[in-house]
Amino acid sequence: MGIDEAETLAIEALGWLAGEEDLLQVFLGSAGLSSFELRARADDPELLAAVLDFVLMDDGWVQAFAAATDRAPEAALRARAALPGGDLPHWT
Repeated sequence: MGIDEAETLAIEALGWLAGEEDLLQVFLGSAGLSSFELRARADDPELLAAVLDFVLMDDGWVQAFAAATDRAPEAALRARAALPGGDLPHWT
């Protein structure tokens, strides 16, 4: 997956996350961001990588995102690999 496609998918993940208010608040707290900062940095590849890292923490979130966007669950992992830091080894 190329960087452009990965960023598009991550923006979709951010949109999905924004629609999950309770989960969005957990993400903002864990990332140390305000909603204003999130909007201001919505196109930042590093922030998009963090969004995917967060979604990928829970299989249920991955499945919900995939179902909401009509994507394969594996697409989020492939997109994460294409964004900054995605080439780091996974220990899970």
